[in-house]
Parts: sequence; C-alpha cells; structure tokens
Amino acid sequence: MRRVVSVWFPTLPTDRLRQPENANTAASPPLVIVAARLLTAVDAAATALGLRPGMNLAQAQALVPGLAVQGANPPADAAALARLAEMGLHYAPLAAPDPPDGLWIDVTGSTHLHGGETRLLRDLLRRLRAQGWAAHAAVADTPAVAHAMARFGGGGVVLPDAGVMAGLPIEALRLPPETLADLRLMGFERVGPLAAAARAPLVRRFGPLLARRLDQAAGTLFEPITPIVPPALIQARLAFMEPLLTAEAFSAVIVQLVDSVRGDLERAERGARRLDLLFERVDRSVQAIRVGTARPVRDAHHLGRMLDERLERVDPGLGVEAMHLIVAAADPLAFVQTASSLVAEPSPDIAKLVDRLTNRLGEAQIYRIAPVQSDVPERSLRRVPALSPVAPNVTAAWPADWPRPVRLIDPPQPIEAMALLPDQPPVAFTWRRVRHLVRHADGPERIAGEWWKRDREWLSVRDYFRVEDEAGRRFWLFRRGDGSDTDTGDMRWFLHGVF
Repeated sequence: MRRVVSVWFPTLPTDRLRQPENANTAASPPLVIVAARLLTAVDAAATALGLRPGMNLAQAQALVPGLAVQGANPPADAAALARLAEMGLHYAPLAAPDPPDGLWIDVTGSTHLHGGETRLLRDLLRRLRAQGWAAHAAVADTPAVAHAMARFGGGGVVLPDAGVMAGLPIEALRLPPETLADLRLMGFERVGPLAAAARAPLVRRFGPLLARRLDQAAGTLFEPITPIVPPALIQARLAFMEPLLTAEAFSAVIVQLVDSVRGDLERAERGARRLDLLFERVDRSVQAIRVGTARPVRDAHHLGRMLDERLERVDPGLGVEAMHLIVAAADPLAFVQTASSLVAEPSPDIAKLVDRLTNRLGEAQIYRIAPVQSDVPERSLRRVPALSPVAPNVTAAWPADWPRPVRLIDPPQPIEAMALLPDQPPVAFTWRRVRHLVRHADGPERIAGEWWKRDREWLSVRDYFRVEDEAGRRFWLFRRGDGSDTDTGDMRWFLHGVF
C-alpha cells in the first residue's frame, strides 16, 4: 500500500522568515513577504498580531505600525524547498518539492526503518523546527489526501482515516482561486457534496482539472511524484529499449548498476551506507527500494543481494523503462588487507548478516545487549547497535558467580509461591495459571536498591533464587523483602527472568 507524507510550511519557506527555536526575536519587528501588494508570507510575530497570507499590505500596515516588509523572491523560495526536499531523502528515496509551500515524501516501504509512521512524522517535524521552520505534516494513501490533511487537519502530526476528504473545504482540492469562487457561488462548501454531484456538467464548466483532482482525492487516479536527485551523489542509471517486468530482469540490471557505482566508490575511497534504487515506470510513476549498511561497504555481491531481497516490494505496473541507483549516503573506506599468512585469522564478520536482517526487520529490531554499571537487574543492561564497538573504558559486567537469565522480563510478573520458611526458596509456584513444582533451587542472592541514586529505594531489598521445575525449565524468582522486616518489602513473589 502506498504511503505519502505531505509537509506544509504555513510561512513560505524562505530564509528570511526562518528563526531557530532559541532565537531572540523580541528586538526585531514583525516581518512579512509581499507580492503584488498582498501578503504571501508572515513570520511568527506577525501571525501573533493577526496578520495572514492574502491580506492587503495597506490593511496590514494599518493594523501593525512599524511592520517590516520585504518583496517576494520566488527563486530563493524554490531553492529553499529544494534543500528541504534533500533533507527528506533521509526518510525515503522519493522526495520532491511541492511548490509553493510544501514537500512530498513517498515513504512506502520505509516507515518500519524509522519506528513507524507516527515516529517518522514526529522526527521529521522535530528536525524542521530545530532549524527554524514552522511545519505541519500528514501521511496518507494518496498525495491528495496527505496534502489536504497537512493544511486542513489541524496541524502537527496527522494520520487521517479513510473518507476524511468528504468533510474538508473545497480549498483542499488544489483548484485555482477563480474555480473555487465559482463553486462557492454554486453552493459547494465541502468536498463530499462536490464529489457526489454529477460530474459531466462540472467538467464542461470548469474543465478536466476538477475531475482529475476529485479522482486523485478518491484514490482512483494515480498521482506521480517526481523525486529530486542531488547531482553530487554517486549514481548510475540505465534506460531500456523495451520495458522490464520480471524480477530476473531487474536482478540482471542491478548487477550492472552496482558494479558501476562500486567503481566510483573505489575511486573516491568511500563505502556505501545507504542505497536507493528507483524504478521509473512507463506511466511516469516511480517505485523505490532502500537498503542500508551498518558499516561502509563496497562489496558488489553483498549490495546486490540486499537489493534483490527487496524486489518483492516493487510493482512494475505496465513495465519499467529505466532503473536509477543512487548512493544516498557514503563514508570513507580505505583499502584493507583481507588475508595474510603473517597475521592471525580474523574473527568472523557478521556485518553482512546484520545488514540483511536490518533491512528486512528494521533498525530498531536488531541490537545487542551491553552491560551497565547498576546493581538493579533491569537497569544493568541497555540496547546498543548490533555492530557498535565496546568502549575501552567500560568496566561494567554481570556477576560471574551469579549468572543472569538469557531473557529478563520487564516489568517482573507476579506469581503465587509456596515456601517452607520466609527466607527459603519456594517449593512450588504458579505463573500464568500453570503450577510448577520446584525440584532444585539455588539462592538467595540479595540485591538492595540503589539508595544513593533514588531515595525511595534506601530500604528496598530483593532475594533472588534460581529454580528448576520438574520439567527441567529454569526460572529466576525473587521475593520483595528480606523475609523478616516488612519495611524492606511486602514479601510478594515475582518472576523476573527465564534461563
């Protein structure tokens, strides 16, 4: 399913209106951008005083004396949008300006790499606002719905439901002002009634653009996005005499494209960190796949294999007439000696496995566990990238004489336990309505709270036991409290891990 992000800048994206979040604007007068005596953009201070785009300049100056006025600069605005679109390539291979005040980002197949659609939108807006841009964003199945909801959905992060266009004003259809004025004279205020009206009379009066916008909003007419490609990036493109339709043909082209960019990477002494492969279809739409690596890579076989594994996401439609491979991110990578009889055999390199798993499952799902200096078990570990090096000054480690379980349950789950004495291990316990009879037990290992970090834990005590049931399953249990003083805990039992 296609997913498209639309970003809207309420103030025209020009550097003259951009103000970082920490900027002191108290001393500067409100600023507006003017074209043909009309306000085309206003900064935050002017907005707070009631000025809006489309207002007459004379009226604005009467309302706000001392207003700073600058003429519109369309080339500068277009350049600013192009730079912002390049930033959008961080999230997906297909990003493009949406003049005069927006961006498109086709995130189909890329959202899982950023933790889902909501996290992607929030991170995008955070980056824009940190650079001083006021922005709203929405994601939808079609560019038309995303565009409308970014501007009429209330601001911030918007994930619209199906059929939401019906309740929006007709301005959401991106029609010329004169067409909108005539439609309002005919009594049309919302998209829903307009879409339900007879189509032929409307088309005869207003032309095919109205029908095209309605079809795009309904999702019955595909709306292509022409992505930008920064010219400074290493890239290769192949066009075909006849459109390609099969995965086997795509794989053969991938071999040629990867070999071409590999040569450029070698000459630049760089390795690929992110590759975007664009499929230009005969219907002018573009399909894209993206793969990333944990380390700089120039291995053509590895890069080609990762791209091949993503071909199942490509819909060739009526055929693909060109394929475009772009090295979207690259890092320095010098030549290294891979084998020698004078050096010891290197340790196995799992980077390729990590790359393939990350591109299939998402970066957040591939990690390793690193120890943290803490006495409390759930605080004694953290997730780090799968290939991150161990810092040389890290001394944290788990106790060697008291092994930790391979799976820690957070938060610990309460159980019903039976023990002969309060300070002895349980003889049986019930977890998830299943009763376990304990055959062997070892403990207790007493762990106190970190009272020097948290005042509430100065009396907290846990007694941990490793137990094995009659089926040979091993569990890590603890009793909250030392067994003699209720001030140290309520004597309840919990399951904290599984060996």
